[in-house]
Amino acid sequence: MLTTNFKIMRKSVLFSLIALFIWSLPIQCQNTISLSDIWKDYKYVAKRVPGFNFMNDGQHYTRLENNAIKKYDLLTGQFVNDIVKGNDLKDMAGFTGNIARFTFDKEEKKILIKSQSESIYRRSTKAIFHVYDLATQSMTAVREGEKISNATLSPDATKVAYTYMNNLYVFDLDTEETTQITQDGKSNMIINGMADWVYEEEYSFTKAFFWSPDSRQVAFMRFDETEVPEFTMTNYTGELYPEYETFKYPKVGEKNAIVTVHVYDIQSGQILDFDTDSTHDNYIPRLKWTKQDHTLMIYKMNRHQNELKLVLGNTKDGSLNTIMTEKNKYYIDITDDIRFLDNGQFIWSSEKSGYNHLYLYDLTGREMRALTSGNYDVTNFYGVDEKNRRVYYQAAEESPLQRKIYSVNLRGIDKKEHTTEQGTNSAQFSSTFDYYVNTYSKMNVPATYKVYDRNDQLIRTIEDNEKLKKKLAEASINEAEFFAFTTSDNVELNGYMIKPDGFDPSKQYPVFMYLYGGPGSQQVVDSWRGQNYMWFQHLADQGYVIAVVDNRGTGARGEEFKKMTYQQLGHYETIDQIEAAKYLGSLDYTDASRIGIFGWSYGGYMSSLCLLKGNDVFKAAIAVAPVTNWKWYDTIYTERFMRTEEENPDGYADNSPINFVDQLKGNYFLVHGNSDDNVHFQHTAEMANALIGANKQFDTYFYPNRNHGIFGNNARLHLYIAMTNFLNNKLKSGGLDNTPTERP
Repeated sequence: MLTTNFKIMRKSVLFSLIALFIWSLPIQCQNTISLSDIWKDYKYVAKRVPGFNFMNDGQHYTRLENNAIKKYDLLTGQFVNDIVKGNDLKDMAGFTGNIARFTFDKEEKKILIKSQSESIYRRSTKAIFHVYDLATQSMTAVREGEKISNATLSPDATKVAYTYMNNLYVFDLDTEETTQITQDGKSNMIINGMADWVYEEEYSFTKAFFWSPDSRQVAFMRFDETEVPEFTMTNYTGELYPEYETFKYPKVGEKNAIVTVHVYDIQSGQILDFDTDSTHDNYIPRLKWTKQDHTLMIYKMNRHQNELKLVLGNTKDGSLNTIMTEKNKYYIDITDDIRFLDNGQFIWSSEKSGYNHLYLYDLTGREMRALTSGNYDVTNFYGVDEKNRRVYYQAAEESPLQRKIYSVNLRGIDKKEHTTEQGTNSAQFSSTFDYYVNTYSKMNVPATYKVYDRNDQLIRTIEDNEKLKKKLAEASINEAEFFAFTTSDNVELNGYMIKPDGFDPSKQYPVFMYLYGGPGSQQVVDSWRGQNYMWFQHLADQGYVIAVVDNRGTGARGEEFKKMTYQQLGHYETIDQIEAAKYLGSLDYTDASRIGIFGWSYGGYMSSLCLLKGNDVFKAAIAVAPVTNWKWYDTIYTERFMRTEEENPDGYADNSPINFVDQLKGNYFLVHGNSDDNVHFQHTAEMANALIGANKQFDTYFYPNRNHGIFGNNARLHLYIAMTNFLNNKLKSGGLDNTPTERP
């Protein structure tokens, strides 16, 4: 018995060891990236070097670290000294001791310190502000004990202008007296010196007042949104009744705020009103002080946003002079690509040649010359070194996938390429242009930050993300590969692909596509793609082919490619994505019956359209915070590309997903935050209602109190777990189609 039992035991142990070895093989081969790694522990987030606060000498910069404003030598990276420590300022003028942000005055003698910041919308905040005087080591509260917005030091550092309760104020640092410039500010009616919701979102600014270079005047915009319709969001706080947040939101065809331009004179206390002929149907997307005395440049644009006037306003007598009018058969994008020179000239960017380029003008509106030219887009304008007469910019000159840094002199000749490596280069120049920090990355390589001198000689490396690169190597990353294909319309589209872990070309894999696809955007570019890239790695490890394709309407390929979607957003983009799916499905190693697609915001709009219009191609789609009918989105964005529904009924009807719910065959996952102030929860609620009416089954998640980004308190991890499970259930395993099942 003993011998027999020992043999049986030995065989049992041997079998267990073999089984353990076999079961451990897949685990050893698997990619180790988990959703918790990505969205909870943020294990694969690349180190970033925050934007540099360059000092006037061009060689030093300051940075907020450990609640102290620290000074560093750009060339050596060596710490120089603490300019001020937050803890040392605690209790001075009511300061809590925690610095959130800081700004130096022009002479670097005073520091405007922001603390206790609180978000309002995407860009707007309110906070407590103090001014610290380096010479006297004294602290002054700008508005004691109350949160204000947009606090800004005057150029001579004697005053601070700010907005509070929809009015504009100036605080005198010498006398500590506050002057209320405007009196009529009122919630949801009149805003002085601060942008309304739609300007903030679509024209990308919140501060709507500007000090003159001589500190004697403050130009500001006044928003009369009395007749703008209101929208209300519901926030659930755990109290007996929810909170209701009501704000002005102009939807397509509705009245916009009437925006007017005014100038407050510090000495006289008088306000000059410019007669800009403002109505509900025009925009003032920018105000810019020139370098000429008493001269303000006002951008004035029509409601269709295809005519832009540059108007010079004389702040002494209120006279206006239109110096330039630019028209476009599609629309004009508003940027901050303008620089005023000491000699009265200015640099301006325009797509008038069919590509975005830089031009030199004088203040009469006469074009002096083109500074850049060719069949490529200038993608960023960095500034002008007037001393050495050179203009610095970024361009996609070699390929839409690449970005390099260039400069040219003010005569438009002697162009110089400052970066040579293939990938994406972006630069930040010191105040004297003697040095620049180049941020360089590739699709599969996180960013490095290096300092160069004006002759492009490497000074030092600030950050190389070697720790992340090591983690990526240990995780057996499946590198993305670029590809291109030609559609049936003879259009070449760019894409990239990530193949599954342990890829076997003899097998057939499900395909998961990601897109954004909106006007001027780009996903297919040779740069580090961040958190979604890591999620794609997680999915590739589970056996998906990941693919991303930039459709017509995207950027860095000239005006015609970008603007051909005009008045029919979603039409050509959907055609291109369906053709991309067919192309991918034709590959030997893909399963054409299992193709899914995902997008967020405009991408969610696109993924919805693709699933509905491409119902014989796509098996599943995820739409997060999607637009489902353009008539429910805001005026500035929608009308720029689509005009109004009254002007363009077919464009709206033919390209809004809600109108095609009856065509749903595949699996649809609809997600939204119910406190989304941008793409309102209304879009998803109406879409769900239409799907129910059509008796179409779908999955849906909503995120209470979350805005367009859906984050905070575990929301991102929760969402990505849900999306991954949806794909595995509906796409990877084949899933069920959307045929409704009757129950007794």
